[in-house]
Formats: sequence, C-alpha cells, structure tokens
Amino acid sequence: MKTIKRVPDQRPDEGYAAWDGAVEGDPRTARLTLGNKITLGLFFALLALLVAGSLVKLPYAVMSPGPTVNTLGDTPGTSTPIIAVDGLPTYPTDGALKFTTVRVEGGPGYPVDVWDVLQAWVDPSRDVFPVDAIFDPNVSQEQVAEENAVQMEGSQEEATAVALRALGKEVPTYVTVAGLSPTSKAKGLLEVKDRFVTVGSTEITTADSLREALQKVDPGDPIELTVERGGKDVTVDVPTIEGAGGRTALGIGVGLTHDFPAKVTIDAGSVGGPSAGLMFSLGIYDKLTPGGLTGNRQVAGTGTIDDAGKVGPIGGIRQKLAGARAGGAEFFLAPALNCPEVVGSVPDGLEVFKVATFDEGRAAVEAIAKGRTGALPRC
Repeated sequence: MKTIKRVPDQRPDEGYAAWDGAVEGDPRTARLTLGNKITLGLFFALLALLVAGSLVKLPYAVMSPGPTVNTLGDTPGTSTPIIAVDGLPTYPTDGALKFTTVRVEGGPGYPVDVWDVLQAWVDPSRDVFPVDAIFDPNVSQEQVAEENAVQMEGSQEEATAVALRALGKEVPTYVTVAGLSPTSKAKGLLEVKDRFVTVGSTEITTADSLREALQKVDPGDPIELTVERGGKDVTVDVPTIEGAGGRTALGIGVGLTHDFPAKVTIDAGSVGGPSAGLMFSLGIYDKLTPGGLTGNRQVAGTGTIDDAGKVGPIGGIRQKLAGARAGGAEFFLAPALNCPEVVGSVPDGLEVFKVATFDEGRAAVEAIAKGRTGALPRC
C-alpha cells in the first residue's frame, strides 16, 4: 500500500504542490513518449478527417439493394394483405411472388457525404451516379415523393386491368386527366380525373390516340374536347400550347382509369414508383385462380406493366438482383430490355429469365412451378 506525505499546512485541494514529489506515481513524471505523441496525433487527424468527410456533401446519388416484398403476403409491419379482392372468389396461394426495391440516397433532402460515396465505390452491389442523372434538379423532396406515389398508383391500376383480362374479364380503359402543368391553359376547363371521350372528331381510346388527335390543330389554337365528368359528358373549347418538339399539347398529365368488375386493393406501404407492376399483376392473377401459381417456389422480379400487358424496363436492375437473392429468391423475372445490364451481374444461386409481356411472365412462373425451366429464355 502506497503512502502519501503531505506538506505541512498545505490543503489537498490546492493542486500538486500539496504532494511529496518523491512519491511513486507522481503525475508529473508520466510524460508522453514520442511514440505516444505520434499515435495521438494520428488519432486526432483521423478523427478530423472522418468529421470533415461526413460534413462534405457531394452531388451524387447512391443506389443500393433494397428489401423484397411478397405480393402474396401482408404489407410489411402489418397484418393487412398486400392484395385484397372484393367481388370475386379468391384462392389460397403458396411460395412467393416478390417485387424488388432499390434504396436511393442523394436525392432532394438526402445528400450523401464523402464516405457514402467511397463505400459505394468499393461495394459491387451499389452504384454511384451524378445526382442530376437520377433526379430532376428543379424538383423538391416532396415533389419526388408525390411523383413516386402517382406512378405506384398507376402501376397498380394497370396491373389490375391486365390480371383481370387474363381471367377473361371485360375491363374498359379510359384516358384521363392526371394533372395540369403550370403552363397549361386548360385550368378551369379541365379537371383531374376527367375522362376523355372525343378530341375534335376523334374518339379517344388510348393515350396515343389523344396525342395524335391534338396534332390536327396548330399549337396555340383551341380544340373542342368532350370529357366525362361525374357521369355526365361535358364539352369545352381548350386552348392548346406548344409541347416538346413543337408538337401541339394541352399541358396536362395523362393517366388511365378502368371500370373493374371487382374491387382490387393493393397496399405496398411506403414503396413508390412503377416498377412493381409485373409482380402485382402476377400476384392478383395467382389469388384469383385455383392452385398456387409458384409451386411453392420463391420467385422475385421487376418491370413496369402497361395497359396492353407489355413489360417495360426499370432502373437499378443490378441492385434488384442482389436484393432478390439476399431476400431468399431462387428465380428472377427481368424485363427483356434490361437484359444487357443483367449479364455479368447475376448473384450465385439465382436464375434469371427475361420477359417482355405479362403472358411470358405467367408462363415463366408456371414453368418454374413444374421444374421445367430449360426452354425459358434467359438474359
């Protein structure tokens, strides 16, 4: 046990002068060596570098694999089915038909720092892009979220139409006003959700028929439109504007709506965008047909779906492949137009088949269920 001798008449709380310098362990003798000083200096330099790297924001977007979600299951974190049908009989399903997601950092409101970018560069499952290549520099975080929500709603609408038609149901399509741009002169004349009946003398059945009908007048000239609003036909003369490439336009967003023979509700949680359309259509079809479509297999995929059942390309295919395998998928349906990006990016244990239509996607899943995938086209 060490002893401490105090200097007479010296209070202990007056500092080191109150201690006998001959005592072993005197703090004044515990000086840093040169090696200690170098180590400490390097530590503080590294700390400063880490702080500086986290404070420097870069104009890049980082794309990483996101989670997969089974369209045949419940919305994550809830007991609510992702797909619910009212008005038609449904049947038990098995296995999984998963849509895939991508996590994007670096968009409006979510800037990335130096370390985010460096980590992404060394991770083969992540990609780095100039932020303007992913996001419009003139839109806000709220606008991005709103656009993603609109695209998700549209993909669900068209997936429902495609699946019900595959079951032999009649599903009429209507071209609608989805929104009006700030430069549109149709404000006060057209309303969101108006259904186009005719433009001039042309009956409107598709978005292309609307665009072509507008070209019969010059930009700036008015054109007579008949729309269905609240169950009644309304006819208005709407001034046109000059759109992209000098074409005649109305300055509106165009959408599609349908009259469905049953109510199909899709709850994808907070996920936005159009790329789950193919997997939604397969999930709806599976729930409305007897017997499990997948043969209890784990199938993932991606791709937009249009009203005619065509599968369109998406972004982030490499990340979706990685996310699908990490989520337990054995098979993956990839849009045919994404195949050049798929080659060389397929994780071990995942088989990838290319599809261009809903019918090809359904045939692929049926072949997977039977274990007869040898003849399926691959990327």
